[in-house]
Amino acid sequence: MAEPINIRQSIVVRSRPDVLYRLALEPRRRVRWDPNLVRAEYQGGDGRLSNNVLVRFKFSRRLLGLSFTAKYGQLQAPLRGGWESVRNVGPLERLTQGWNFKAMPGGTEVTLTVNGRVRFNWVRRPIERILHNMVASTLLELQRQVDAQGAQLMEDMGREMQRKQQEEKKAAREAAKAARRKR
Repeated sequence: MAEPINIRQSIVVRSRPDVLYRLALEPRRRVRWDPNLVRAEYQGGDGRLSNNVLVRFKFSRRLLGLSFTAKYGQLQAPLRGGWESVRNVGPLERLTQGWNFKAMPGGTEVTLTVNGRVRFNWVRRPIERILHNMVASTLLELQRQVDAQGAQLMEDMGREMQRKQQEEKKAAREAAKAARRKR
């Protein structure tokens, strides 16, 4: 039996824990921003995030394109949550993913933990490298997703301010024209 693979990485994200919780754990939202996932959909049930709900995932090609079913558990919004594979995931006997969200001044400390147990010892190192890359890229993409939302909000606010300034200038010009006509 091979040694387990345990990967744990943290990052501070400028967002509230409840927003990050939904982004990271809700399958439909997650598949939109995470490049490691090609598909994520609820399997049966009412399609809501809850303990013991089954979700069907498909990894991207760089993660061997593996498809698997996972069962959500330990959900405690907005603090933590995760899932565990129901059966083998390719060369892995078991794969789990856990998220922790700790509020702090200026944002949230997000910790992503991935644990796995390989079925064959000779495949441990390459799989561990793949999982490390997956964890790092997932956290970076989560940060980008949050920054993109903030950037979009700032861009929208900038456009709105520019539109208002243009309207004010136009109104001032028209008022000046009207004043000149009265003379």
